[in-house]
Amino acid sequence: MSLLRVEGLEVRVGARVLLREVALALEAGELLGVVGPNGSGKSTLVKAIAQLLPHRGAVWLDGDSLARLSARQRARRLAYLGQDDGVRWPTSVADLVALGRHPWQSGGWGGASAARDREAVERALDAAEVEALRERRLDTLSGGERARARLARALAVEAPLLLADEPIAAADPRHQLRIMELLRAHCTRGAGVVLVLHDLTLASRFCDRLLLLHQGQVLAQGRPEQVLDAAKLRTAYGIEVLGGSHQGERYLIPWRCVETD
Repeated sequence: MSLLRVEGLEVRVGARVLLREVALALEAGELLGVVGPNGSGKSTLVKAIAQLLPHRGAVWLDGDSLARLSARQRARRLAYLGQDDGVRWPTSVADLVALGRHPWQSGGWGGASAARDREAVERALDAAEVEALRERRLDTLSGGERARARLARALAVEAPLLLADEPIAAADPRHQLRIMELLRAHCTRGAGVVLVLHDLTLASRFCDRLLLLHQGQVLAQGRPEQVLDAAKLRTAYGIEVLGGSHQGERYLIPWRCVETD
């Protein structure tokens, strides 16, 4: 049984169709990258899976319909890291990360699970490389530091499924690589990750499979080398790419814009 299964997912806003007939499956331990041009429906897809947008179709998590779970049940089994960064609160990084344990708490930090909650927060701070920032106020952080702090909050949930919408967008090159390595390690420990990203080389190197969206529909899905071929990238993005390999891993460089049919 797949950890996550989506069938016939459709999202409409009035007469406009944002997503049409999207189907996908994600296994435990797998990193699925969602790629595509701006406006293709990537963020809409992860929001719909997280039950944050009205939609048609079905979404199952480990055999259970997500639509039928309570909000607390969903919050324990699915962590969502959105693209929007509205974090400017005058509170500490450690307090933000601790919010990731909220779905598990019934009586505050003094309950029987308090030690487990604290341990989860410490693991998340360390994994996202924000342990040194734990006492810093969020409103004093750079965009990249806030991005890592928000990722740590999502990791602190320790949910079997993580949905992450462009978590590397504000990070510098080193931390982009570290975040991708972290998500890869998160999958190695048995979690499943659905990751929205734009960097095609990182998508090719770190993701097990890719889903390429174009105009709200699935243009291709499969292994990175199957999805990121010249014809599909020309159709989806209107670009020509240069590719090669280094140390056995593939890289892609967007080279020029081209006319599409």
